[in-house]
Amino acid sequence: MSIALKQVFNKDKTFRPKRKFEPGTQRFELHKRAQASLNSGVDLKAAVQLPSGEDQNDWVAVHVVDFFNRINLIYGTICEFCTERTCPVMSGGPKYEYRWQDDLKYKKPTALPAPQYMNLLMDWIEVQINNEEIFPTCVGVPFPKNFLQICKKILCRLFRVFVHVYIHHFDRVIVMGAEAHVNTCYKHFYYFVTEMNLIDRKELEPLEQREHLPETNPAVLMDAGCRRQGAQTPDSLQTSRRSQASEDGKGRDAERQRGSHCAMMGHR
Repeated sequence: MSIALKQVFNKDKTFRPKRKFEPGTQRFELHKRAQASLNSGVDLKAAVQLPSGEDQNDWVAVHVVDFFNRINLIYGTICEFCTERTCPVMSGGPKYEYRWQDDLKYKKPTALPAPQYMNLLMDWIEVQINNEEIFPTCVGVPFPKNFLQICKKILCRLFRVFVHVYIHHFDRVIVMGAEAHVNTCYKHFYYFVTEMNLIDRKELEPLEQREHLPETNPAVLMDAGCRRQGAQTPDSLQTSRRSQASEDGKGRDAERQRGSHCAMMGHR
């Protein structure tokens, strides 16, 4: 492993402290099982499938925490290059802008510099995954009825970190020699959220716009992987752009398309 790539796994580079599972718990065992599958070189599409006999909420909880840790680490490696000067708006290329709303300080979708958006996002996710009423750690304590909806919102927002890193900072990832790690992490994330139906297809559009991405962009990677497995590719998915979409609940932050064909879209 190159020195540059080792930096990607340096705990000091982590944007936020990692959330860990308590040894001896069911979730800890599921986490080890998931990691063992990944480390054994098992096909990622197979690795994300719900194991027979396991609870869906437990499986989702394990992956949400794991993706938070991994994406947090990825952003931590480039955050010194993501400043209010370089990234005055949290965006994903010229067509997508993400606005923050949390119904606390930011009651309306608010345009923010990318680093400020990222700080608020990671803080918000930490609160969710450390809340025992949402992510219970004690055996026998049930998940809340809206658990999957909360996880969908977390994963949707984490996806935006991938969008920003790929489109605005992938040059730094390449310099560090970490593109293989980031690409694998994205493929794992993509296969999981699509397998478990946890992200609306239209949310994935920013990383399907090839013209804004490097040669090792995830759309190309996903196409290649899907063709090998005879599966449907992201480019074959029928997605539509809407000139305007309404808010459908609290805690939404808006994404808007900019340029001559501006559109406003609110996303939970």
